[in-house]
This record gives sequence, structure tokens and C-alpha cells, in this order.
Amino acid sequence: MRTPPASPSSSRRSLGRRDVTEWRSRSGQRLLEAQRRLAARRNEPAAIATTLAIGGAAAVAGVWATTFLYDAVADQDGIARLDRPALAMAKRLRGPLPDGAAALTAHLFGPIGMPALAAVAGAALSLRARDPLPLITVAAAGAGSLLMTLGGKGVVDRHRPPRRDAIPPFEHSPSFPSGHTLNATVVAGTVAYLLMLEQRENAPQILTSAAATAVTASVGLSRVLLGAHWFTDVLTGWAAGAGWLATVVTAHRLHLTLSPSAPDGR
Repeated sequence: MRTPPASPSSSRRSLGRRDVTEWRSRSGQRLLEAQRRLAARRNEPAAIATTLAIGGAAAVAGVWATTFLYDAVADQDGIARLDRPALAMAKRLRGPLPDGAAALTAHLFGPIGMPALAAVAGAALSLRARDPLPLITVAAAGAGSLLMTLGGKGVVDRHRPPRRDAIPPFEHSPSFPSGHTLNATVVAGTVAYLLMLEQRENAPQILTSAAATAVTASVGLSRVLLGAHWFTDVLTGWAAGAGWLATVVTAHRLHLTLSPSAPDGR
């Protein structure tokens, strides 16, 4: 009798030598146990949604908290100490080639390009795995990062660098945080994580991680080069994006752990 093939979710569990359904730390085991109790009272999808909601609230609170950091830095003439020197350096690096590359990056990872890239990547991963989970994961990641971006801009309402110091494409929304940077950090990181789970060798996983890091770095730095954002806007985008990315990855790991084919996760 032929052994049935493994389910899509059971085939995607390792990053390097680490099984992502293993929870070695005490805090991780407590989180897993709480998730099991919640899933037993309701159901596993509801438990995962609750985790994402709690993690999202924490991430949004982190963006909100950075507004106080921004106020403190600005009160100490932080723009003159950090942001203006970074913008001055960016202006010295400008030229036809870097300007064109930065403008192309702005379009690819902008309000139209980024959702399209996320949808294509998530759909491709789901079709390959014959499982809707990758698309759902990428969609949740992107939706959360968008809400964080809109929330941060609405609270701080920071002005962008002067138009005379910027180059096209010009932006009109508030500057803090950098939405391009935050969204690229989350979406590129999520797609890289899902791809790495499909890769069985260390070398491809390292290359995938490096590519996602390069995308995240280049998107953020391009925003400063264009004069579309202050450097602290980009720093906040990286930090807030990393926090939400960690939440999405944790929720995905919990789903794999609690799925019927998973080991006990300890």
C-alpha cells in the first residue's frame, strides 16, 4: 500500500536545522500552551486571529510610542543632529543612475506596486503548495503594515523634507513613518520566510534572507535619497516593520504547530 503524500502544511517546517514547530524557550512554551487553551475553547483559526490581533495592537502601540521618541528628539534639535546631515549626504550621492534607481524603487514598492507584488507572491506560493495559507499570511502581513502606516501618519502628521531638497516622484502624505520602508520590511520578510520554509538547503535560505534584507535596506535608503523622508522616518519604518513581521511569523508557526500533522511542539 502506497504511503499518502504529506499534507502541504506538514512539508514546510524547517529553517536551517531548526524545526519552526519547536518552542524551546519558556516564553515560547507558555505562548503555545495559551494558544492551545484558546483553540480548545473556540477553534484554531480564531486562536490565530486573536494572536494576530494582540500582536498587531502591540505593534501599533509601538508606532504610537515612537511619536514620543520623535518629540523628544525634535525638542533636542534632533532634526539638525541626525536627519539634516543624512539628507545632505543623500543629496551629495545623487546622480542620473542612483536617482533613477530610487525612483523605480519608489514605484515598485509604492501604494500600487507593493500590494500587487504581495498578491502575486502570495498567490504563487499558495499555488505551489496547493494551500491557501501562504496567501492568507502575506495578506495579513500587508494589511497590518498598511494600518500601522496610516495610524502613524495620522498621529504624528510630520512634514516631509522641503520640496527644494526632494526629487520626483514627490509625496504629499505625512512623513512619519516611512510607509514604503515599513511595508517593504513586512512583505519582503514574510515572503522570504515562506520561501525559506520550502528550501531544504542552508545556502538558498541564506541567499533568500540576504535578498529580503537587501530589498528592505534599499527601499529605506532610497526614500532618503529622494528626499521623500527624513532618516528617522525610515528608522521607524524598519523597527515597526520588524515588530509586525515577528508577530506574523509567530502566528504562522503557531498554526503549523497546532495543525493535526504537527508534533507536540516541545
